[in-house]
Amino acid sequence: MPSSLASSLYEKLIEEEDARVCKDISDQACRVVPGNFLLILNTFLLTKLGDALVNPKTVLAWLIGVLNAPVYLLGFLVPIRESGSLIPQLFIASFIRRMPVRKWAWVSGSVIQGLAVSGMAWCALTLDGITAGWVLISLLVVFSLARGVCSVASKDVLGKTIPKTRRGQVAGISAGVAGGVTIAAGVFISLDSGSAQSLSSFVFLITGAALCWFLASLLYATVNEFPGETGGGGNAISEAWQRLTLLTEDKPFVLFVVVRSLLLCSALTAPYYVALAQENLGQLAYLLGLFVIADGCASLISAPLWGRFADRSARQVMIAAAGATSCLGFLTFILLSVWPQIGATIWLYPALFFVLSIAHSGVRLGRKTYVVDLASGNRRTDYVAVSNTVIGVVLLFTGIIGFVASSWSILGVIVVLSILAMVGALTALRLPEVQSD
Repeated sequence: MPSSLASSLYEKLIEEEDARVCKDISDQACRVVPGNFLLILNTFLLTKLGDALVNPKTVLAWLIGVLNAPVYLLGFLVPIRESGSLIPQLFIASFIRRMPVRKWAWVSGSVIQGLAVSGMAWCALTLDGITAGWVLISLLVVFSLARGVCSVASKDVLGKTIPKTRRGQVAGISAGVAGGVTIAAGVFISLDSGSAQSLSSFVFLITGAALCWFLASLLYATVNEFPGETGGGGNAISEAWQRLTLLTEDKPFVLFVVVRSLLLCSALTAPYYVALAQENLGQLAYLLGLFVIADGCASLISAPLWGRFADRSARQVMIAAAGATSCLGFLTFILLSVWPQIGATIWLYPALFFVLSIAHSGVRLGRKTYVVDLASGNRRTDYVAVSNTVIGVVLLFTGIIGFVASSWSILGVIVVLSILAMVGALTALRLPEVQSD
């Protein structure tokens, strides 16, 4: 893309008089910000769209049932998808840290994700039963590990190529556009979910997701990243343990990790709203599509706004989003306890899920922008790797919630998670502001 066109598009997207002002990046990188902004924006858009098309809470869970795989495999989907990409990052970071140009780590991870998702489509077409289920789970493990590589590399490349006060908008704009495409996918699912062609339709969606990662890798390879700091060549495990000292020495970072752990509630609560709908309305086929549409609408509307808000104060974004998650849970409990007949209303659950998705979008954008702006250089890579690894371990323990839910009511679990979200919002008040530096 010509540099003049890139500059024009960049300034229109930023819509600020000081759009070309650079903070926290080199003068060399500052000269190519517009082109890099657009390239990274489009790769984020493609990967977010791919994530929507193979969402473990919706599409992959549905696929497990259609393939007649054991029901207990459903419990592995979300933990593997999240923990598998988070826990190894502390060790992955040691290798990425030695790379002066780190975009190639992201490109490799994106290609592997595309191959893993392609394997899922093949699995759906050729396998059945327990074999199909375990092959799908195995491919999800590969996908998650590759996703971990991309997570560490992307935040560091973002910090080297995009100035502070612009980084949140990259994720916000891309999430918003991807939300619009997700709405279309949800409509497609809703119209087709009861037909004989539904399996082939979902295979079509999964194949489209694989293409998203392949195309994203091609675009990211053209990002103009200049060589940066590299770490020593020490043993990955010993370096990883040394990096863990951040949890005892760096108080702002430790507080951020605590807040991020508590804010997991926005993601953990989501399946229980779906389960609440199933409990009160039964297994209506089009409900899947309605939830996907609600999720897409939430991203389309809220993500760009959250992105701009995060560039002003990522801390306040986390506080607001966590507070919204908490208040929604309490409101749901009050509505269904005081007015139980409203539970038979079909629109209620997609509407609640829509609000929750808006809040979760804010949590994600807020904490991603905050950790990138909290540090610079190799310290940024360390922050991302350590925090993601800790969160991955925390996620493994959240599986206990599923067992608790079998003895508690679904509403009771939502209330408990809402209390934790409120604690997270209050704890976030103690975080220092980083965008004003």
